[in-house]
Amino acid sequence: MHPATPPTAGAPARQAHRTPVTRRGFLRRFLATAVTVPLLLGGAVACGSDDEAGSDGKVELSIFWWGGDARAQLTEQALELYTKKNPNVTFKKTWQANQGYFDKLATLTAGGSPPDIFQIDDNFLTEYAARNTTLDLNEYKDNGKLDVSKFPESLWQYGVVDGKLAGLAAGENTQGLVYNKSLLTKNGLPEPTTGQSWEEHIAWAEEVSKKAKVPGTMDASAVDKAFWVWLRQQGKDLYKGNDLGFTVEDVTKWFELWKGARDRGATPTPDVIHEGNATDITKQLVVTGKAATSWVWVNQMPELKKNTNDDLGVVAYPGDPSAQWARAAMYWSVFRGSKHKDVAVDVLNFLVNDQEVVKLLGTDRGLPSNLDLRRVVSDDVTDPAMKLSIEVETKLAETFGPAPQVPIKGHSKVRAELTKAAEEAQYGRLTPAQAAEQFYAACKSAIA
Repeated sequence: MHPATPPTAGAPARQAHRTPVTRRGFLRRFLATAVTVPLLLGGAVACGSDDEAGSDGKVELSIFWWGGDARAQLTEQALELYTKKNPNVTFKKTWQANQGYFDKLATLTAGGSPPDIFQIDDNFLTEYAARNTTLDLNEYKDNGKLDVSKFPESLWQYGVVDGKLAGLAAGENTQGLVYNKSLLTKNGLPEPTTGQSWEEHIAWAEEVSKKAKVPGTMDASAVDKAFWVWLRQQGKDLYKGNDLGFTVEDVTKWFELWKGARDRGATPTPDVIHEGNATDITKQLVVTGKAATSWVWVNQMPELKKNTNDDLGVVAYPGDPSAQWARAAMYWSVFRGSKHKDVAVDVLNFLVNDQEVVKLLGTDRGLPSNLDLRRVVSDDVTDPAMKLSIEVETKLAETFGPAPQVPIKGHSKVRAELTKAAEEAQYGRLTPAQAAEQFYAACKSAIA
């Protein structure tokens, strides 16, 4: 996945300013004769004894995330709020666009200087947990210093890898089919609805293509989140334990479904499909006018709306909506070797449970994980696109099924190989069966 709100492509890596330190005392540690006094976090004794502060009790945490300018600004404001409430803690803030983010994180980790706190998604969580890079947050969850009592249970559990809580859901998200309402209204066409079958969706898209003269739907054969939902509707899954949860025959049926859609003119031409596969959220076909629908994440609606004057709508992916789940849009993780584990975990708790900061962050990283605060945010939202995102996901939550396991090591490669194989079929260079064989073999190699 891919982040819930992919950042602006090409945005430069930046290191933000450091917030000035004051001497007021929410977080203070005194060192005397080499004896460390336990750090006090918001009036409670921290649970570990590894934290190290300077002789003046000051702590600087490094934090690294991906995102565009808007996310950077919101995150910096949130961290400034933490420092305002805990003056002895400041942050070394670094962020960059999604492109190259995980290469940079891998370099920092391999070089022995990973950030204390870092953003991660379900493409890489298992991999980093398996390397013992991520701190197990279970202890903090169990003693209440990391409060997940207001989270949907399946949401915080989607951060568990091999029994360890490797990441805290920064927000909740689910798959969404975004469509151009203005185009449909102008041409007297019906809007898609949650619960339509895949065949009904393709038939609807074919009708849109004929009447509106715009391809009805982006070809989703390369969209891993669409393939995953479709598999769950067939009683399968993307992964099963440490292996694949599907067969070559399943992939063949998926590619054949979309070949049929292309043959009927329900989708764009291969070159335009490739453009949709390769572009960032700001240039999805639904906003560039090259297709009536795009397959995205529900919380990306506001970002999409910024790039078109048309009205947009969003429904669940076709088929049984219970195949969708409360997915962690992304996670916050703490470096296992951090010298400031307790403080870092307190920051995580603050980012998801403090009402002021949750209202500030809104839905940038998905719907707030804390259900009580999600209602507060929903009541305060004025942006129509953001309000619709919240309404749709809240409604879909009534039908969500259980979350699948967190993707296994090699998931990012699996996603890339799906795009590669799907495009071979889209361009007609391989039959659906041949493309499926290629994809399956590549997946087996990726997870080995």
